[in-house]
Amino acid sequence: MPPLSLYQRALGGPAYQRLAPALARFHGLSGPHRLVGQVQVEAPATWLGRGLAWALGAPQRAVQGAITFELQARPEAEVWTRRFPAQTMQSTLREAAGRVVEHLGAARLSFVLHEAEGRLVMQLQQLHFCGIPCPAWLCPQVVAEETGVGDALHFRVQATVPGVGRVVSYRGHLLVPPGIAVAGASA
Repeated sequence: MPPLSLYQRALGGPAYQRLAPALARFHGLSGPHRLVGQVQVEAPATWLGRGLAWALGAPQRAVQGAITFELQARPEAEVWTRRFPAQTMQSTLREAAGRVVEHLGAARLSFVLHEAEGRLVMQLQQLHFCGIPCPAWLCPQVVAEETGVGDALHFRVQATVPGVGRVVSYRGHLLVPPGIAVAGASA
């Protein structure tokens, strides 16, 4: 049996099995993949929010249109390249102590994963910016969740920083074709 994917390990077997089929297929992918879909991006709320978005490599202006998502998935790490209509954002994800740790620009975010009625919810537990731990009073409010409908993975991501406002906000969907090989699945 192939090794389990990063998300299969971080979420755990029973919870992973309850994910909507499109989510389970996506988070079980191994190797290189290119997925397409649609996205709607909201601009950061303030000039300081735009500066933080720039430091993260996140979109800095409102756009709507096609998104291309490139995945390089290995058991030890995943590289996500999101090609928005006006910007490319890349991050590297690893599993550590049952959490998903995402390196995104100058930030390192640590998430605990939860399954809720077939949805995937990522709850921010810790943030380091330029290697410095973020104090609790300044920690952003993060919404990061995915749902699956048919062969589409629907995503919603938003980060709002106290006193700064919205820094990142995008939502949309990716098409996850059926029949693609996933990690941890027997042939």
